[in-house]
Amino acid sequence: MSIYRIAHLSDPHLPPPPGAFRWRDVFTKRLLSRIAWRRKRKVHRPEVLAALVADVRAAAPDHVVISGDLTNFASRTEIAAARTWLESLGKPADFTVSPGNHDALTGPDEAERFAAWTPWLGDTGETRFPQVRVRGPVAIFNLCSAVRTAPHLATGRLGEDQLLRLDALLADPTYAGLFRLVVLHHPPHKGAVSKRKALEDQEALRAILARRGADLVLHGHAHESLVGSVPGPDGSAIPILGVPSASAQRGGHSPARWHAIEIEEGAAGDRRVRIVARGVEPGQEGLTELGRYRLADVIS
Repeated sequence: MSIYRIAHLSDPHLPPPPGAFRWRDVFTKRLLSRIAWRRKRKVHRPEVLAALVADVRAAAPDHVVISGDLTNFASRTEIAAARTWLESLGKPADFTVSPGNHDALTGPDEAERFAAWTPWLGDTGETRFPQVRVRGPVAIFNLCSAVRTAPHLATGRLGEDQLLRLDALLADPTYAGLFRLVVLHHPPHKGAVSKRKALEDQEALRAILARRGADLVLHGHAHESLVGSVPGPDGSAIPILGVPSASAQRGGHSPARWHAIEIEEGAAGDRRVRIVARGVEPGQEGLTELGRYRLADVIS
């Protein structure tokens, strides 16, 4: 038996560095986010994030997935600071980042906006999505649902081009037999978030998943620990897991949590997947194990 371990965390909302908000930003959507940050900074605490990162390091996973919202205003200063934070975590090849809506709040289009994060997006040296990374027995299909939106909206969109490419990639026999992991920021299932925060083309994504299949979908955005599923091929169900913000302290949102996804490959080709949840719990110092379960049990 061999076990491949993936850590999933999301929505760290790194503290804005000096210069992240400038006077000209009062004419953009960044103003609304700055006003909101005055409240949210009491929830998103750097010391909580540091403790969670230390806990992930101690677990020594084979790969780490971060499903978006590293920044708050999507300013160039924040994007650069987020790259510095990513560099502090380890080798880029060991981390996959899927951008979130806060990372695309305003500013240039996708290619330029995420250029600084290229080594963490995939192995091609490009910023075009989707990207596929093969790590051990896993094929990671990294999507980007982060787009600019109107004020008071936090919706996401994949777009026709990205969906067409995903459809082709999931059908590619190169990845047959691998554990196919799909990652994006916005949840793809109904009811996970309100309409103003939802993935606009989630039905198109679900249609692709129903036709091509996948083994697991990971997301963030909701700031809650969510378990769901969408239909897969031939009546099967594809599990969906979301985690709370990696920097959220107790109170308000669900406190910080991360998931260890343990993929166990048997000698006869059988596969078992176990989820271990670790996070902040009232009355406990640091992070502790909150529970563990087989992935098959959440959709049975």
